[in-house]
Order: sequence, then C-alpha cells, then structure tokens
Amino acid sequence: MSGESAERRELLEDLRGHLAVDRSPHTVRAYLGDARALLDHLDEAGRGLGGLDLAALRDWLARMHDRGAGRSTMARRVAAARVFTAFLYRTGRIAHDPGPQLAAPRAHRSLPEVLGQSETAAALAEDRPPGAGTDPAGLRGRAVVELLYATGIRVAELCALDVDDIDRDRRTVRVQGKGGKERVVPVGAPALEALDAWLLEGRPHLTAPPGGPALFLGARGGRLGTRSARRDVHAYLRAHGTDSAPHGLRHSAATHLLDGGADLRSVQEILGHASLSSTQIYTHVSIERLTRTYNQAHPRA
Repeated sequence: MSGESAERRELLEDLRGHLAVDRSPHTVRAYLGDARALLDHLDEAGRGLGGLDLAALRDWLARMHDRGAGRSTMARRVAAARVFTAFLYRTGRIAHDPGPQLAAPRAHRSLPEVLGQSETAAALAEDRPPGAGTDPAGLRGRAVVELLYATGIRVAELCALDVDDIDRDRRTVRVQGKGGKERVVPVGAPALEALDAWLLEGRPHLTAPPGGPALFLGARGGRLGTRSARRDVHAYLRAHGTDSAPHGLRHSAATHLLDGGADLRSVQEILGHASLSSTQIYTHVSIERLTRTYNQAHPRA
C-alpha cells in the first residue's frame, strides 16, 4: 500500500515469501492481512515491533472480538499471529517470541445437515421402468447421487474417478483421497445399477476424446467438473422432493452408517479421514437424532 513505509513493505514481502513456501495462496493472503492488522494495532498503540508482547497480542485479539469476529476467524488470527511472531523472532526483528504463550479459542464445529433415511430412500426410489429413459444428464445425475450416498466420498473424489476404478465383482470403488492417499470403499448394489445404466445408456452419448477414461463426463465429453456435479445433485434431489449438496450426502452416509451400527473406525476408513476426531462429529449427529426421537416418543421425556 502507498501509505506503508519502505521498512514495513519489506517486512511484509519477506513474510509473504516465507508463507508461500508451504501454504496456499488463500492462506498467504489471510495471514498477511492479519499481520498488517496487527502492525496497525501496534502503531495505534505507539508500541512498534519493540512492544510486541503477549499483552499486545491479547489486546489486539480482544479488539477483533469486540468488532464481531467469529470464533473460527479468531482461531485463524491466533494461528496467523503465532506464525508472524515466530517469523519476526527468527529474522531477528524481535528479541522474544510471545506466540507460543497465546491460547487459541476452540473453533466452533457446527453439526452437519443430514437427510433422514426415509427421505433419502424416497429420493432414490426407482422411478424409471427398465429400458425407459435415455437422457444422459438424468442418468448421470442419478448415478452421481447414488454413488455419493453409497460411498460417502467427496465430490472432488467422485469427479476424479475413472471407469476402471469400479470393481463390480468385489463391489468396491478405488478412490484417490486428499494428499494422494488411495483407499478402497464398498459400494452397494443400487449404486452399481445406476452406474450400469449411466455407462450403458448415458455415457456413450457424451463420449469424446477429452473425456478419456473418466467415469463421469460433462456435456462436451470432458471429465465432469465439481461444479457440474453439484448441479446434478441439486437438480436430481429437488426433482425428487428434497435437496442437499454433495457434502450433505457424505454427511448423511456417515450418519446413517453409524445409526445402523457401523463402528467409528470403519466409518473413518470409508470417509478417508486422517484423524478419528474428524469422524467423531457424526456420533454427535446420531446422538442428537436419538435425543429428538426420545423426546418425541417417551411418555416421561
């Protein structure tokens, strides 16, 4: 910015280079914005970098909180402040690093929205007589919804699938997850039937060289993109009396597995979660549903 001193511009550019080594462009922008806001706060308080201590960090965060910053935003600002103070200390710009003493607020984890089992069953009830209906988009939409719900995979993972990733004999799908980690996920008979209908009656109408081995193809024959897959999900479910995003189908699959007696470790493997804590949120969803049923049904609830 034109109003910044040369020293401050140099500092922020050095920080940008440091952050860009192992962080995404979005994170780099966010952390730079937080660093700039912290520097503004220090200037307003007449402290400068020499006055950057734990009390100054807490005062800055308190001001951000008073201005209405949410819990997740505050958690990110704490993380940004820790990275910034560590960088300042390593580069000799401050004598002590107060960052490790800064406690982070626990980010609020909202419970995911899920479809009810009866609601999902109604939306996926077979409404196409055998041999009838060859609209490629409709066949693709049903196959996309069935596969997302059957496997709990992410929409990006679904779009990355190739035809050969489906093993009909073993009734499994091979998935490339986050960080290039591969996992094998079971898939049910209804999803395989929807895939067969798409592959036999829908995909051949869209096949073009750009699509190559892709399981799902878009209107121009290339690999289906995540945005188009989301549109397919919304269009199909709305036409069948409900609605959900692809991630909602993932949430629903996980919750219904746990409701049906699946153990948490198995659901973790199916979803491809690196940490069991990520999967545990679905136990909270199941407990909430159980509590609602109890309160509605028990005479002395």
